[in-house]
Amino acid sequence: MTLSARTDVIVVGSGIIGIACAHYLTAAGLRVTVIDQATIGGACSQGNCGYICPSHVLPLTEPGAIGTALKSLFNPKAPFRVKPRLSPALVKWMWQFARRCNHRQMLTAGQHLKAILDSSMREYRLLMHDEALPCEWKETGLLYVLQTEHGMNDFAKNDRLLTEHFGLSARRIEGRDLSAFDPALLPGLAGAFHYPNDTSIRPDLLNASWSQRLKERGVTFIEHCQLQRFERANGRVVQLATSRGALQTDRIVIATGAWSSLLSSELECPIPIEPGKGYSVTMSRPDPCPRYPLLFPEHRVGVSPFEQDYRLGSMMEFAGFDSSIPARRIQQLQDSASHYLVSSSPVGELQTWYGWRPMTWDSLPIIGRTPRLENVYLATGHNMLGMSLATATGKLIAELMSGRPPHLDPAVFSPQRFL
Repeated sequence: MTLSARTDVIVVGSGIIGIACAHYLTAAGLRVTVIDQATIGGACSQGNCGYICPSHVLPLTEPGAIGTALKSLFNPKAPFRVKPRLSPALVKWMWQFARRCNHRQMLTAGQHLKAILDSSMREYRLLMHDEALPCEWKETGLLYVLQTEHGMNDFAKNDRLLTEHFGLSARRIEGRDLSAFDPALLPGLAGAFHYPNDTSIRPDLLNASWSQRLKERGVTFIEHCQLQRFERANGRVVQLATSRGALQTDRIVIATGAWSSLLSSELECPIPIEPGKGYSVTMSRPDPCPRYPLLFPEHRVGVSPFEQDYRLGSMMEFAGFDSSIPARRIQQLQDSASHYLVSSSPVGELQTWYGWRPMTWDSLPIIGRTPRLENVYLATGHNMLGMSLATATGKLIAELMSGRPPHLDPAVFSPQRFL
């Protein structure tokens, strides 16, 4: 395909959300081109922990979250940190976020997240059955490990809330039984909660295998192609000007993650997303290596045991588009894991990574048509759940574009809610 050729849909952004949108749009019979300013499946879609986790139903807007954020202004080592900076957009975002940090709105947002998380899990299972993508898909669940009795008691309250309001049940494992459950865990830990319905994948393998499958079905991927501007007529975008030439299309999906907010003016649409920076480090598998994907809530660190190596990931920094990888943050990941794992010292060469998560102030993704441009759709703002929510997002975008009845309430995720 030449850049001057016409296509039915252009997806801007080739992360996991863009790939999923291309999959469902192609299945709906549309010709799809995906462009990206970098490479396929990069940014936040590459270095995350690979959890597909219905247990992550509670939004970031929990009671007490804003207090944690305020304290972090004075603690550079805080795993959840707001870096002091002059940014009117961040101030507005934090104000709107703070307004939602209460029990009632947490449960409301949680119900909406549960609907899209459950849908995404169903779609992932179908995808893995139908496509058999080589991506280290594992149905071993997710293990939340607590170091202290205080942490265990706090998480037990959280687990009861998940059971009572969302029907999510975990198996409680006492500390004395934990080493037998996973020998990679240190003795003396307080205990854990195992959510058996969560799954995991290796993100880079999923991105590569899924995009390759789509190429075989006629989807065009254009890398190193930067969107420059939209050319509009009569309330529609008729052409995209890019660093590699002009692209004509009938419809457009914006799946640019944290970068989406920079398009607000062009799209005449508020896109209140702040980049929430995270880090990970990937290294050779330790001995013993964890059997299960792990989360350490008291230190906000995740562990992903892959077949050839393993990954530590965490942090949430509101620091703008900061592209540095401070050595202290990588060391903090390793130090945090050492409280839980028999062997957590780095083995072999370390692969460090950072990514900007697209954080919305209500913890819900933005999926739907833009208010003033009738052929432009947003699929962004997935917070820390892009991998988990990708399939349901792609399915919903395809339904909205093709005029089919949506399987989820589209108003909940619509860009219209910010007007």
